[in-house]
Amino acid sequence: MEMNQIRYFLAVYEYRNFTHAARAMNVSQPSLTTAIRKLEDGLGGRLFLRDRAGCSLTPLGTVVLPYLKEVFQQTQKAILDAKRYVRLEGVPISVGVGEGIGLVRIADAVARYQARAPETNFEIIVDKQNALLNGLREGRFDIAITNVDASSELYQVAPLYSETYRVVVSATHPLSQRETVNLDVLAGNEALIRIDCESREVLFSFCADRGNKMNFTHRSNRVDVLLELVRLGRGFLILPETAVPRSKEFVSLTIEDADFERHVVALRYLHQPARREVRGFTQELAKHAPVEEPCM
Repeated sequence: MEMNQIRYFLAVYEYRNFTHAARAMNVSQPSLTTAIRKLEDGLGGRLFLRDRAGCSLTPLGTVVLPYLKEVFQQTQKAILDAKRYVRLEGVPISVGVGEGIGLVRIADAVARYQARAPETNFEIIVDKQNALLNGLREGRFDIAITNVDASSELYQVAPLYSETYRVVVSATHPLSQRETVNLDVLAGNEALIRIDCESREVLFSFCADRGNKMNFTHRSNRVDVLLELVRLGRGFLILPETAVPRSKEFVSLTIEDADFERHVVALRYLHQPARREVRGFTQELAKHAPVEEPCM
């Protein structure tokens, strides 16, 4: 099956006429007809019914139409991406980021890498952990930044950094005058939490050991929604240190008696070829570069 055969098939389908399709493709009608017949031979049956009014798809033609459209569109996209890459216009580095992973350090790494390689573009998608793994296997992501455990038989695992958690409150919250806070104090204040938060069970375990119980008043699957509630003074939110907003409207506090951390890694699907620029960006992510301190 050749691309010209698919191209001519789609042209005949669009114009409903072999003669008009040949003119549109700037080829002779015999050449177009020969290409269609070769395609029919390969697929095992006729694709068009011809009459005086023009032509229409056969049942077989109707079945294969969406597949041939997809093959043609994906091939065209591959050709365009390849041309951009050769011309150094840059195929974006596609980065999947797990929900709850702080974007501060990722943004810093992007800025540093682009300072060295300004032709490089990035596509950063935040999604659920399962969606990230599926995206890696399907080739939609070059790498995924996450804190989940992944099989080394399927993924290359590159350790990036470890980080602790901090309590985030608004600058007008009573707790904002403190530098540290303990679980006893937190148990007496309104708490907000992200649905499916990876730190939730760990936090519950710390609280249970001390006989405390957190009062979670608001939940959401969106950190930005929870931060807006925090900004308005509606309780506190526990976030990894790289997710603490760089804003004077927020204050972050160290947790005195719940010293837990997580380990963030970059995953690459082993069956996907490694691009040089992706390796370079992963190395940039792992650097302990100085960043702005969280608001205190």
